[in-house]
Amino acid sequence: MVPEHEELHRDMTEEHDRQDLNDQMMVRREKLQQLRAAGRDPFQISRYDRTATAALAVQRFLELEQAAAAAGQELAHDAGPEVSLAGRIRTMRIMGKASFAHIQDETGQIQIYVKVNDVGEEAYQHFKSLDIGDIIGVSGRVFRTKRGEVTLDVSSFRLLTKSLRPLPDKWHGLKDVELRYRQRYVDLIVNPEVKKVFEQRSKALNAIRIFLTNRGFLEVETPVLHPIAGGANARPFITYHNTLDMQLYLRIAPELYLKRLIVGGFDRVFELGKNFRNEGISTKHNPEYTSLELYQAYADFHDMMEITEELVAYVANELLGTTKITYQGRQIDLTPPWPRVTMEESLQRFAGIDFAAVTDDAAARELAKAKGLEVQPNATRGEVLAALFDEFVEDKLIQPVFITHHPVEVSPLAKRNPERPEVTDRFEPFINGWEIANGFSELNDPLDQRERFEKQVKAREQGDEEAHMMDEDFLTALEIGLPPTGGLGIGVDRLLMLLTDSPSIRDVILFPHMRPRHD
Repeated sequence: MVPEHEELHRDMTEEHDRQDLNDQMMVRREKLQQLRAAGRDPFQISRYDRTATAALAVQRFLELEQAAAAAGQELAHDAGPEVSLAGRIRTMRIMGKASFAHIQDETGQIQIYVKVNDVGEEAYQHFKSLDIGDIIGVSGRVFRTKRGEVTLDVSSFRLLTKSLRPLPDKWHGLKDVELRYRQRYVDLIVNPEVKKVFEQRSKALNAIRIFLTNRGFLEVETPVLHPIAGGANARPFITYHNTLDMQLYLRIAPELYLKRLIVGGFDRVFELGKNFRNEGISTKHNPEYTSLELYQAYADFHDMMEITEELVAYVANELLGTTKITYQGRQIDLTPPWPRVTMEESLQRFAGIDFAAVTDDAAARELAKAKGLEVQPNATRGEVLAALFDEFVEDKLIQPVFITHHPVEVSPLAKRNPERPEVTDRFEPFINGWEIANGFSELNDPLDQRERFEKQVKAREQGDEEAHMMDEDFLTALEIGLPPTGGLGIGVDRLLMLLTDSPSIRDVILFPHMRPRHD
């Protein structure tokens, strides 16, 4: 329990901070009014011509400096490149007749040097009235100061946007994780390393597309609003279409539509897009997330495992230049091939449980009870196997491994194994104890699929809100004929967590969902 005097001190500090913030905001609004009264309203400016970015200006200067050095000369103060830049003021050091500041754009920061003799008395006083957070355009010549910093010697400047709210203190911004997620726009300004994560995210998505298109896959788009929630066992978000007078669901997976395309004659398709699941939020779960799903005709789950490990390795190499990564201090080797271990074998190997000796449902339930694991009174052998795996094995799978041959009861869309029809030709790759994907040889027997859907419907009627709904149109597609097909779904956000060494899924989603604050 926090001592009463500490709570009082904290409340007083927060109240003081709020009052201080209000005072600063009032001062900034007064400055804006003065600017408008003087006919210098920054919000009337529509565009500004830039000739370089901060990084490019520095690069151009260094090239000239190196050329001069190669000729045995020193670059003269007035021989640097002339540029026009724009960015947000991040620091200011105001002095009598000359001042320094740093402006920040998409590529980084550059120091600027403003002198009254160069810009004039009126403009210099205007510059001194600017605030950290204001966005300005500056023109001048790049040089190197006596202290060695590459700097823009400003000949003219213009206020482009007045920041009416001060940026948070740097250290506060770094520590207040919740504020970072709620106000990502501030986070990107005060924590430059955050921007790099999302640049890597964009690069990873592009790498995925290149990998698949180079292998003959066609990128497609399927509906996000579904009349029937299907393709996964998950609780959907429900919405309503007024004109059609019908209930719709935000998609939990694009699977059933993508397989319809295989029926229609596309042999290789993939979709990168959003899924929505009305479930819990954690460091590994967000209700809106990005998935990759792909389907290949005349392929099976072995082909999909090869694509999975090769794709992950390719993206890692594109982002990091290596398949050997470090995640939160733990070394992980993504180099293919990855081991293949059946679910039953994994129980023996990682938990010392000989599930192969369990031959019926009752014995399986007794084993679960002996292990202290609570299961449903009517749980089948397959359901117990999956539950034991989740409880005793999953978090031990640190290095990449494929867990294969899941029970048919927990795999309603996967094809049965010909030798052991109680399990399916399905796999899940695990890294760092996380499931990062799911794939299988697709069930294309419409009679078997109908039977499994019927079992899912019964489970739903008994209260399982995540069970599959009956999809008659999908069954019609299967009756038309789905060729032997391999399918794969990858959780892109979890994969990016690993590749960017991010501890939370919120660190790789620009605007994660948060509970509203009521301050």
